[in-house]
Amino acid sequence: MTQINTTNITWIEGNVVENEIHMSIVELSHAARTPQDLIMSWVTEGVLSPTGSSPEDWRFGGDSLRRAKTAAHLTHDLDLNVPGVALALDLLDEIATLRARLKRGD
Repeated sequence: MTQINTTNITWIEGNVVENEIHMSIVELSHAARTPQDLIMSWVTEGVLSPTGSSPEDWRFGGDSLRRAKTAAHLTHDLDLNVPGVALALDLLDEIATLRARLKRGD
């Protein structure tokens, strides 16, 4: 009996949306379900780095949305204060960097 192997290949194309998003503080606040004053505290602490010179002019990219959602979870779930959130995010970033280096074999 002859066995035939078939392989289906599906190509998926797309854009990374987070690189194309530019949200105001109001939009980020709604998207992250976080009060604007807390977002301002995160900017002051260096957790988020918007473009623009004042809160009215700030624009946040999609990476800020991901980071703000993580910061919100750390704040609410672990009851961390703003400096604690900044430290935890720095450590999470370091872990991600080290994991990426391990995968590359550096």
